[in-house]
Amino acid sequence: MKDPRLHVVIAVANLPVERDRRVIREVKALEAAGYRVTVICPRGVTRITRVPGTVDAKVRSYRMYESSGGAVSFAVEFAWSFVCIGWHLMAAVVRDRAVAAQVCNPPDVFFPLALLMRMLGRPWVFDHHDLSPEVYQARGGRPGSLLDKVLLRFEKWSQRAASAVVSTNESYRELAISRGGCDPSRVVVVRNGPSAAEVKPVASALSDIDDHTIVYLGVLGAQDGVDNAILAAERLVELRGRLGWRLVVAGDGECLESLKALTVERKLEDVVEFTGWLGVEEIDRLLRTASVGLQPDPRSAHAEVSTMAKTVEYLARGLPVVGVDMRETRRSAGDAGVYVEHGTPEEFAGALHRLLDDPVARASMRNVALARFRNTLAWEHQAAAYVRLWDELLSTRRERYKAGSAIIRQAGPADVSQAEQRQ
Repeated sequence: MKDPRLHVVIAVANLPVERDRRVIREVKALEAAGYRVTVICPRGVTRITRVPGTVDAKVRSYRMYESSGGAVSFAVEFAWSFVCIGWHLMAAVVRDRAVAAQVCNPPDVFFPLALLMRMLGRPWVFDHHDLSPEVYQARGGRPGSLLDKVLLRFEKWSQRAASAVVSTNESYRELAISRGGCDPSRVVVVRNGPSAAEVKPVASALSDIDDHTIVYLGVLGAQDGVDNAILAAERLVELRGRLGWRLVVAGDGECLESLKALTVERKLEDVVEFTGWLGVEEIDRLLRTASVGLQPDPRSAHAEVSTMAKTVEYLARGLPVVGVDMRETRRSAGDAGVYVEHGTPEEFAGALHRLLDDPVARASMRNVALARFRNTLAWEHQAAAYVRLWDELLSTRRERYKAGSAIIRQAGPADVSQAEQRQ
């Protein structure tokens, strides 16, 4: 008997699906709304065949090409992703009757597949996770260079070729309209962040504790500024000694070894701890017992308009956020944040020192953080808009979305692993 559900394919090129919590939440929302879903992605450590936390969402994986850096290597990586995703997508269309697809950037190279799908009468959604031109600049690329212009053009073509664009915040939406030339009616904001059901109830404020944990949660990339977090810990030792606090760096990435080396060089092994990737339950336990969440991303064109997923994770557990004063950081954290001007180690250390010594301020910011998450940022609010978009795109094939229907089916804590903590 044929499966009567409409089949949607989601392609993600830069992460195995088990490490992309946004994609997992999107899949669960679609599945709970009555869709059948397949994810195409790079192969992780284990070759999983079902999306974690779902009933029967399938995974079509391929061997990931590891870039060694440089334009040529990245071009080969992007070409490899294009070929692998294109092959699996056509197989899903021909053999598994896929009626629509979504691609998650980066890279922004899949617009030819978008045009092909739309020629076949199948909707294509561009899920705009990151700003490739700004990421290139944040990693040392020159604005206005040939590569920068190519990335801008590819981004525009990716947005214009799509039936709809999903933006992770209002700034990305504004760029899709102004820079991408998209019709505002087909650009929808779907933010990152955990669902309320993923977060265990948060107890009373930890305002009177003597052993404080400062947390950095996320990717350890060159553009993420985690080296400044380590250097801020060095300054914090000068301000308050080595007892009564610690910095926990929870994540992985290209800079992990250099950050560990910096910690050893500065003799900070007793106050800085590296945990590696954490599962959902481990993240929840760490954040619920922490005092402050740190967002050390330096000011850049990319960071100014990006919502860091780690920030929403902090807010969901009532953590005050210390970060550089940037547009989307303020939009997310509001009065639950302490903002520094430049993001120097000295600024971070000073802000952390004052906040750890002010339990009244931390308690007030905790209440603001929990309210912002509960009322605006929780995934439940985002999933409704996301499912509604798909129902509108596929309205000729199924009944329209019914407001108030259950769209979240929770996975067990072991079902999901730590995701990219950006956007």
